[in-house]
Amino acid sequence: MKLPRRKFLLLGAGAAALPVVSQIARAETYPARPVRIVVGFAPGGPADISARLIAQWLSERLGQPFVIENRPGAAGNIGTEAVVKSPPDGYTLLLASTPNTINATLYDKLNFNFIRDIVPVANISRAPLVMVLNPSVPTKTVPEFIAYAKANPGKINMASAGNGSTAHVAGELFKMMAGVNMVHAPYRGAGPALTDLLGGQMQVYFSPMMASIEYIRAGKLRALAVASATRSEPLPDIPTVGEFLQGYEASTWNGVGAPKSTPVEIISKLNDEINAALANPKMKAQLADLGGVPMPMTPADFGRLIADETEKWAKVVKFAGIKAD
Repeated sequence: MKLPRRKFLLLGAGAAALPVVSQIARAETYPARPVRIVVGFAPGGPADISARLIAQWLSERLGQPFVIENRPGAAGNIGTEAVVKSPPDGYTLLLASTPNTINATLYDKLNFNFIRDIVPVANISRAPLVMVLNPSVPTKTVPEFIAYAKANPGKINMASAGNGSTAHVAGELFKMMAGVNMVHAPYRGAGPALTDLLGGQMQVYFSPMMASIEYIRAGKLRALAVASATRSEPLPDIPTVGEFLQGYEASTWNGVGAPKSTPVEIISKLNDEINAALANPKMKAQLADLGGVPMPMTPADFGRLIADETEKWAKVVKFAGIKAD
């Protein structure tokens, strides 16, 4: 699939032809009524909590309620479609996240094109995955694990939070780059996957760090490497996968998007306010509690991240033949 990357990056600069006076006036009066932020997942998860933190900040700064609306289902597609079909006036926003970039290839028939129909507003944070093993696996480094996996093809069970989940594609990317054969076992969520990893039914899992870090610290799971591009502050002594497989990176991120054709001055105002939030020490601490690192970006930079992620995960989904449940 050839992605309309150039077109997508240009969406962040849409509506630039409006008269300057009109743009300034609209930016000054926005928001004049409550704004909803649609989250395509159930309440209580990291994406939902991140959205609520940003919503509270925006409510306090801009003088109107920013209300979270949870629309769970189909890995975020239901919520995304609701935003795509909303008026492009800045009063309906999307909590965009990693699954949006995976779903672009994972699902054959979507009623929207994420790259075409959602304009990037601002990134919020990025959180690393960590490659964790049941301690019974006799390897302590990534090279040792790759050698073990090659000596035992099809005998290592790799858990995930479901077909096409971030943990799944992270594991498939590892398999693709390392040239190993592991058996994928999809679960309905991170909790059940961790339970069976702890119980020894599974041997490896590319886990969200905050879900597994206490088990790592207690010695119940062995962390081989973090999947992010750089080492992680909570686990500073754990290397990255990329230190052994050059170019490997897998993490979760979330940010804010809006329907295409949303006025650029509204996007700019929201971007400024969200980036101000990410510079706030209290907000940084709250995001750190979720395992997230603040990632302030311009709309164009956020657009490049989304385009890069969509392209990367498309290759993995096709290579592994992943199908949606």
